[in-house]
Amino acid sequence: MKKIIAALATSVLLMTSAVAQTLPPPTIAAKSWLLLDSSSGQVIAAQDPDSRVEPASLTKIMTAYLTFQALKDKKLTLDQKVNVSVKAWKVDSSSSKMFIDPATPVSINDLLYGLMVQSGNDAAVALAEAVAGDESAFVTLMNREAQRMGMANSHFANPHGLPSPENYTTARDLSVLARHVIQDYPEFYKIDSVKSFTYNKITQQNRNRLLWLDPTVDGMKTGHTESAGFCMVASAKRPAGNLERRLISVVMGTNSDGTRTAESQKLLNWGFQNFDTVKLYSKGQAVYTPEIWKGSQATVKIGFTSDVLVTVPKGVAAKMKPLLERKDPLVAPIAANTRVGTLKMMVDGKPLLELPVVALETVDQASIFGRAWDSVRLWMK
Repeated sequence: MKKIIAALATSVLLMTSAVAQTLPPPTIAAKSWLLLDSSSGQVIAAQDPDSRVEPASLTKIMTAYLTFQALKDKKLTLDQKVNVSVKAWKVDSSSSKMFIDPATPVSINDLLYGLMVQSGNDAAVALAEAVAGDESAFVTLMNREAQRMGMANSHFANPHGLPSPENYTTARDLSVLARHVIQDYPEFYKIDSVKSFTYNKITQQNRNRLLWLDPTVDGMKTGHTESAGFCMVASAKRPAGNLERRLISVVMGTNSDGTRTAESQKLLNWGFQNFDTVKLYSKGQAVYTPEIWKGSQATVKIGFTSDVLVTVPKGVAAKMKPLLERKDPLVAPIAANTRVGTLKMMVDGKPLLELPVVALETVDQASIFGRAWDSVRLWMK
């Protein structure tokens, strides 16, 4: 199953690079950037997406993800109060803080808002200690989770993103992480859309200025250090026919807060205006029902193990035509999820993408007499 899903993702990525070449990408004033269609999982456009960059406070997206995971696993609760360590309280007094105090226990809920809205480095350390016992153990979890997600070019050294030679990532890896947060924990992702938060009688605004400028933007996070420049991961959701499209932009290494905001907005608008995401097939939908030989039934349903959505430049979707290439003859037994062919989506006689087609049901062998009869039929055919 995992191999089939991976093959489907690879096919979509190959299609994206071919299609995107027909539409010039926007000029973005950033060290590296990437635009991902979260609905289809396709990278629409990118510049140096695999170049190593410093994540700064974008590191906190992973810190939040692991906290959400602990909440889901019931290792923590939102109303649970935790003590504030001196280490969390003292973390880099010149940096972003939510101003927690060792004398006052604080709830996990407040720490999450302090982390994602106020970008508190003290909140990041306090959450790391609450989840894993200490910061070092939490960093181990961060890197383990990054590997599981396929963030091959990332490494975390701390939960807050203060500069370290061992804290690095890429625009592509950050888009993977952002998509996981939105898909895996939508109930917690909504924190990112909160515009301000008050703790210890101190109100701080969310640094994501797009929350005020674009009502379709509902997260995610900003970051800044002298060495990293100004960075942002942003996400917006807009209606598109019967679907709701979500795009994720990653902009790294701009020269100011205003630039990262403007360039993120430009990238999101460009993606929504110039591309469509269409649903080709539903999970479990029988695309074809071909004949099967020596089986306990005469035909087998074939299709896909997940919904098939693709992102293409506007006007291309109407031109796509399916072409099925099967591994004939199909001979039983065939297990469900066995790959049985390839569906090519053609545009103007040329393949746009290839999708692995699988058996949607298990077909056992026929009786000895049925197998013998089909053997004769196959020989005659």
